[in-house]
Amino acid sequence: MNHTTLRSRFSAAWRYSFLSAAALLMSFPLLWMLLIALKERPQSYSSFWELLAAPFTLQNFGDILQADTFGRYFLNSLVIALLVTLGNCVFCLTSGYAFARKHFRGRELLFASVLAVMMIPPHVVMIPLYRMMVAFGWINTYQALIFPWLVTPFGVFLLRQYVLSLPRDVEDAARMDGASEWYVVFRIVMPLCKPALTVLALYSFLASWNSFLFPFLFTNDAAHRTLTVGLAAFQSKNTIDWSHLMAGAGISALPVVALFLVFQKQIIQGMTAGAVKE
Repeated sequence: MNHTTLRSRFSAAWRYSFLSAAALLMSFPLLWMLLIALKERPQSYSSFWELLAAPFTLQNFGDILQADTFGRYFLNSLVIALLVTLGNCVFCLTSGYAFARKHFRGRELLFASVLAVMMIPPHVVMIPLYRMMVAFGWINTYQALIFPWLVTPFGVFLLRQYVLSLPRDVEDAARMDGASEWYVVFRIVMPLCKPALTVLALYSFLASWNSFLFPFLFTNDAAHRTLTVGLAAFQSKNTIDWSHLMAGAGISALPVVALFLVFQKQIIQGMTAGAVKE
């Protein structure tokens, strides 16, 4: 074995060791959540080894699934996330296509304002957005949880960059055959934007599914609460029901983990496909 081969194997072993350690570190919160969810009264144990040696139980998951409000919270989160995802795919595609293909007065300034919005923390718009929802009479309604998030600056930027990377020949040929602008967008451009739309759909769904701040502000009754807000009910003023809280969090994390495992290839492809300069 020569020196070059030995050095190459050592480098590969070091990389795999580093990546394995990083994967273990990042998965530790999930493993800890699962461990707490499978124990009864975990706060009563004084050390980690006592907690690990305690008997496992699935009763906590059964209690969560049998709760009257859990199914409503789950359904609310699912419906809201799906509608937000659909709205982002439609409106961000049309907006991104307009910025990429159309020439109109103030286009650069308007697109710069979209990029500027991406740099504004969501907490800055918390009070103005709440007052707007009050003025509209949308507190404790699904409209407050859906309409403000139907289009996002990130989605507009992503689709605009991706459309810029597409050739114009097919669009021009369709127009010469008499195709309308809507036909070009939804029957020609949209299929070509499938990788970017997949990334945007996953991003929008996960952002809506995991959202806590604004659903917490805009809802006061159990009928409109999302799953993240409903899980906060396991925290009282003096105590926290850790076992049931972690069981509920584990169930709520299942769609997120499943989506990532199924679409991880599309996520990587879509995030890198539209990285082009105008």
